[in-house]
Amino acid sequence: MTHPNPAPLIDHTLLKPDTRADQVRRLCEEAVEYGFASVCLPPIFVPLAADLLYGSEVAVGTVIGFPLGYTLPAVKVCETAETVAVGAAEIDMVIPVGNALDGELAGVEEEIRQVVRAAGTARVKVILECCFLDTARKIALTEAVVRAGAAYVKTSTGFGPGGATIADVELLARIADGRIGVKAAGGIRDWTTCRALLAAGATRIGSSGGVAIVDQWRRESGL
Repeated sequence: MTHPNPAPLIDHTLLKPDTRADQVRRLCEEAVEYGFASVCLPPIFVPLAADLLYGSEVAVGTVIGFPLGYTLPAVKVCETAETVAVGAAEIDMVIPVGNALDGELAGVEEEIRQVVRAAGTARVKVILECCFLDTARKIALTEAVVRAGAAYVKTSTGFGPGGATIADVELLARIADGRIGVKAAGGIRDWTTCRALLAAGATRIGSSGGVAIVDQWRRESGL
């Protein structure tokens, strides 16, 4: 059975520290050509991407408190408001993982809620960095993400010691139970991995290898 085109579920990502404007231009061109859900890039490039993608169906996404998550809540709120004002429609925020490990879940939830409020109509995806968390905390944090009003819970930044796993996606999808989306990210570079994560319950995929993934899907589908 042929799998549907995964492109509309992929956030075409470029978050390297040496990202340059010409690379962002190419990223946006590829996103339109392939029909990706969004581009996900550093905040400083949001205005450029918003200009390049104006009139297209590709959303402009960016990252907040990235990649470590331990900036002050007020800074995350400000960063969110500023990036939305210049064109971001999707916000991938990193929680303060250390606070979650210390059991300060109410504070983490409140921070998410503040970012969601600052984002307005922009969709917020909350990065848990699952590789640092036990099952109980993943469950509790997913529930907190739902209560705080975010649109997605996300597995990883891609900068931690571990990325998306089948087990984590299955767990987050089970707890989310359709109330919010589940974004898998970190180490997803081929169609085989992408397909397995979608089957596990991911509703969005974050990858810098989106072009390769869709090209592999096309070859498998005989297109």
